[in-house]
Amino acid sequence: MDRIPFGIRRLDSTIGGGAPGGSVVLVSGEAGAGAREFLYTSAVMNGLVEGDPDLFDLYYGSVDAAAAAPAEVHYLSFTSDERQVREEMTLTLDDEMVDATEGELHFHDLAAEYFRLSPVPREWYGARTASVAELGATDDRTSVAEALGNQLTENAAGNLVVLDSITDLVTASGGELSWEDVPVILKGISRAAFDWNALILAHVNHETLTAREHGQLIDAADGTLLFEWESGGSARARTMVVKQFRGVLSRIEEEDIVRFETEIGDAGFDISDVRKIR
Repeated sequence: MDRIPFGIRRLDSTIGGGAPGGSVVLVSGEAGAGAREFLYTSAVMNGLVEGDPDLFDLYYGSVDAAAAAPAEVHYLSFTSDERQVREEMTLTLDDEMVDATEGELHFHDLAAEYFRLSPVPREWYGARTASVAELGATDDRTSVAEALGNQLTENAAGNLVVLDSITDLVTASGGELSWEDVPVILKGISRAAFDWNALILAHVNHETLTAREHGQLIDAADGTLLFEWESGGSARARTMVVKQFRGVLSRIEEEDIVRFETEIGDAGFDISDVRKIR
């Protein structure tokens, strides 16, 4: 299977072009440590492949010969709509990059299913639905898990999918899911992703989980990128650790890489330094 680029050039070049097709990657981070910026950069950069090849070449360059850009990019959110996500993306990346992906990033808002059994007023999350038919759909009995499964089944094959976020799935309203369901759902997605030849990035804020719960998610995913703050004297730096990753970690270990120091600039998330094992 071809590798699918993350859209972070220095990371992709280090691991042979990107993630193996059919991977579910847990993007786990402390608040503000770069996990969400990683997601935004990955989505936008892959969207630029078709949205604006010149900008893609300027900010990323050429896709590795062992990799192939995803056919489409899909962004699934339980609590935010396209307008909100795009505005947040412009806080991470240059406006022209985000604007150039109009029509190339496909957003799927699962707020109706997420909030359906909650005390949140419908007008707070349903006011911007596109049609009367969609408003009527908010009265159906589709669960959060079913809605997620339907979207993945319809849109994941051959594509990059951002799932924002597992943290929301854990706290799904109305008691539809228990914690024990969540690692099972992630394992099911991982099984299906192999047949889909997709790259699925699943975000989680691990500060909201116990160490045991976080470990269960790591075990359920094919790979985990852990984003942390590292303090040294009076300065703090964002770092990324490849916690585990089938088909990728061995390559990193061969080069004795243990930790990536990261930065966020006009082109979004990037790697500024590679720490070696000493």
